[in-house]
Amino acid sequence: MKFICYPKCTTCQKAKKWLDEKGITYELRDIKENNPTVSELKEWYKISGLPLKKFFNTSGLLYKSMDLKNKLPEMSDDEQIELLASDGMLVKRPILTDGRKVIVGFREKEYEEFFK
Repeated sequence: MKFICYPKCTTCQKAKKWLDEKGITYELRDIKENNPTVSELKEWYKISGLPLKKFFNTSGLLYKSMDLKNKLPEMSDDEQIELLASDGMLVKRPILTDGRKVIVGFREKEYEEFFK
């Protein structure tokens, strides 16, 4: 189980607390220090079934300063994935994966379903 997060993010802290309270073991990875790679992002995108836009941290300062709201629609999937891999702060977090399933963000109900 991989838990990719930004330790200062309150949503990540809530997700981590939830995992810890349930006694779930995971490998913690700081998204700022260790960006997701292009191959990881492609794999997560494929198995998640989510639109690629859901992998972007749309409320982040970097996303806003780069005006990605207007630029993403013009970009190919590969270009978007390359961009995500360039800076972990562009990626929505936390990301939880066991290699077969992926959750982006934290909603308690989704986490409960994930572990059923």
